[in-house]
Amino acid sequence: MTPDHLAHLRHELRTPLNHIIGYGEMLLEDAEDSSQVELLPHLQSILVDARSLVELVNSFLSASNIAAGGVDGEHLPVGLTAPLDRIITAAKISCTLVVDADNKDMLPDVERMAVAAKHLRDLLSRGAAPSTASSAAPLPVRVTTGHVRENKTVAARGSILVVDDNENNREMLLRRLLREGYKNVTLAVDGRQALELLNAQRFDLVLLDIMMSEVDGYQVLETLKADPKRRDIPVIMISALDEMESVIRCIELGAEDYLPKPFDATLLRARVGASLEKKALRDEVIDWNKKLEDRVQEQVAHLDRLGRLKGFFSPQLAESIISGGGEDLLKTHRCEVVVVFLDLRGFTAFTDRSEPEEVMSVLGEYHRIMGQLVVAHQGTLERFAGDGLMIFFNDPIKLEHPTVNAAKMSLEMQEKFAPLRTAWTKRGYALDLGIGIAQGYATLGAIGFEGRWDYACIGSVTNLAARLCGEAKGGQILTNQKTLSRIEDEVQVEPLGEATMKGIAQPVPVFNITGFKQ
Repeated sequence: MTPDHLAHLRHELRTPLNHIIGYGEMLLEDAEDSSQVELLPHLQSILVDARSLVELVNSFLSASNIAAGGVDGEHLPVGLTAPLDRIITAAKISCTLVVDADNKDMLPDVERMAVAAKHLRDLLSRGAAPSTASSAAPLPVRVTTGHVRENKTVAARGSILVVDDNENNREMLLRRLLREGYKNVTLAVDGRQALELLNAQRFDLVLLDIMMSEVDGYQVLETLKADPKRRDIPVIMISALDEMESVIRCIELGAEDYLPKPFDATLLRARVGASLEKKALRDEVIDWNKKLEDRVQEQVAHLDRLGRLKGFFSPQLAESIISGGGEDLLKTHRCEVVVVFLDLRGFTAFTDRSEPEEVMSVLGEYHRIMGQLVVAHQGTLERFAGDGLMIFFNDPIKLEHPTVNAAKMSLEMQEKFAPLRTAWTKRGYALDLGIGIAQGYATLGAIGFEGRWDYACIGSVTNLAARLCGEAKGGQILTNQKTLSRIEDEVQVEPLGEATMKGIAQPVPVFNITGFKQ
């Protein structure tokens, strides 16, 4: 008897034991939930003996025992007979009990268990002679779910394909999966049909037997993993063939997991649930990646358009134009805004005695820091001319407290300017920063020509802010009474009296903003 024949014999012996244990466990669950409590001791006895037989078969026909020559080619161990006789006897008693109770739901499973036990006895009586028969002729399949576990996980919605050329094996797995709450289960009678179904339908998990005629489990697994569209479908191999070489080969071919027959129901539940959860997460990641890829393409196009527009407009206005709201914004309209002017004190004298390269270096440092703060506080940069910058708030982006934004930006500008002033002083540059803030109505809109547009803010409020900036000494942030009234509960100020300003008829009360109240 060759090692291959002995390994096949072990598969043959374990197949009916798989049926006995599988149907026995389901019958035990149903008996515990029904009035047939008299079945319990007989079913429990059957399961104990069946598991004992599995251990004996595994030990006697183990790969190591076969390799060591410890297997008698003519006779199987006599220790198999007694537990099998007890199984047959307990199965007969169970049949009688369910017939007497007219329990039509449990009777088919008891009969299947009894048929499997008789088939096992026939195999043992033939000894170790090789046989091509893989199982007893199955009884007509009539699926009765029995006790069903509540399963509300994402995995429960997965689609499962069961592949086995043994009808009882397929029916048992189907029943077990239905009991675990998996409703979308498809059966394939052999490897060829499995491949046809995998080409035609979408599945989230495959439970695959190894030993099948024509196309075996190895071939199905190899074909599936070679297909780029279906290679991510997890496959759990379920087989009575459990040699380590077989396990290794399945894992190398890409199987997610391996369960020996007879399978443990709890282990099956855990492995199926874990595989389906991983598949669901993988699908979710793929879906998100696709959405992200589409979104990235949109953003690339968006940024390309935005980059071109930012050469002519402020970031806020450019964003509004790209998002579809820019046409109305570009039209002339009237709006209440807060205008901020800033200007470098001593800049004219500095340019008179400095080289152009020095002037450009100072302006570059100055513009970079001030520009970052304009964007950070949601201001709109109307224009900058050398050392002078004009910023306004509340258009085109509407703000809840535009005066607060303007004051915070101005205070932070003075704070960030201090290190610049120190560094420039060391280089011999006498420069400082003055700021003016005013609030009022202005007319806003696009001015310019095709290819070069600016967004303008025109009105007396801009003139007032510019005059306040002109009055400010280095380090000061000047504002008027009307503007201060919007933030007087939030800022600390220093009254400076009235100032007469060019273009403004009446003297203006002036205040220096020194900080925010705690």
